[in-house]
Amino acid sequence: MAHAAHVLLLHRFMPIDLWALGDQYVKDEFRRHKSALAEEVTRFMAEWQNYKDTLQTQVLEAVGNKKLAFGADLSEEKLKDFQDEQIGHLYELMLESTKPNRQFDIQDEGIPK
Repeated sequence: MAHAAHVLLLHRFMPIDLWALGDQYVKDEFRRHKSALAEEVTRFMAEWQNYKDTLQTQVLEAVGNKKLAFGADLSEEKLKDFQDEQIGHLYELMLESTKPNRQFDIQDEGIPK
């Protein structure tokens, strides 16, 4: 669960609506994988490690540049490894995170825009 805790900490640097959305997604995904097979858990944890590393790099760049830019494209090759249910979850996450009128539109004073 160390990966999840670190990711949740990194989400604090995101705009509050993405922070809340990201935290919920992390918690849901880790719950879904509690009873996964060992091979699935290994891949799952490796992908969360990649996400944590990418997010950490983006947070550090944002602090230096005073500009927030989060996210990364998934290659077609990576998407082929996903199950239909996973593609559905990613699609829902993409739709929610790119809504023009997200549920929250709040910026903390200390976080650069």
